[in-house]
Amino acid sequence: MDPLHMALLSAALLATGAVAGLLAGLLGVGGGIVIVPTLYYLFTLLGIDETVRMHVAVGTSLATLIPTSIVSMRAHAKRGVVDRDLLKSLGPWIFGGVVIGTAFAGWVKGPTLTGVFAVIALLVAANMALRPEGITLAKDLPPAPYRHAVAVAVGAFSVMMGIGGGTLTVPILSACSYPIRRAVGTASAIGLLIGLPGALGFAWNGIDMPGRPPATLGYVNWIGFLLIVPTTMVLVPVGARIAHAINPAGLRKLFALFLFITSLRMIAALVK
Repeated sequence: MDPLHMALLSAALLATGAVAGLLAGLLGVGGGIVIVPTLYYLFTLLGIDETVRMHVAVGTSLATLIPTSIVSMRAHAKRGVVDRDLLKSLGPWIFGGVVIGTAFAGWVKGPTLTGVFAVIALLVAANMALRPEGITLAKDLPPAPYRHAVAVAVGAFSVMMGIGGGTLTVPILSACSYPIRRAVGTASAIGLLIGLPGALGFAWNGIDMPGRPPATLGYVNWIGFLLIVPTTMVLVPVGARIAHAINPAGLRKLFALFLFITSLRMIAALVK
């Protein structure tokens, strides 16, 4: 890669981290839901092989979850909004889902992984745009067998999408009348349960795979990791402060539109 393209890629990755951090703070969504599609389109512009493009986007996003989740979890724990009992109950099942999802992602081809992201992102966008604030579907979390099944699904789909706990966990918990602040705080710890084993699994799955971008260990691109993480961590508290000063409802709908368009573009590219 020539110096000009490397400089452009570096600038785009810094901007990706900034936008991901800002939106994470503003909307309470994980940065991965922004990082993955952005990396996917960057790799497309750079001509990275389609067979590894989505895998590297997901693996890199999972690696960024590790430091950002640690910082977020510590901040929420200081406020007493990390539910340790719920983590003990769901953690092993989420981890099991991560193992299943990582194994599946290492087995399937890139377009399948892209399809998984596109479909789940469509559902996330619909939930953000259409579900009224404060509406719940149940008065409590489901009993153990169903709760564990949901936890496995959250772990599996999150790791295949390269996202942390917040994007799927918070809507599910809040729909079951769980306090939103504790849902967000607990989801920050779940992000680490997904990011650490997921990143290690993707790094292992991609060893010796051809067509990967430079500076990539397995499916984890270290240039992306090193440039995205600092700007993400700087901008998250900025987004949180802005969220307290404005009504984010309109912004959530705008972000849902972004996800909707991104998902449709991915699906359209798959069916060509």
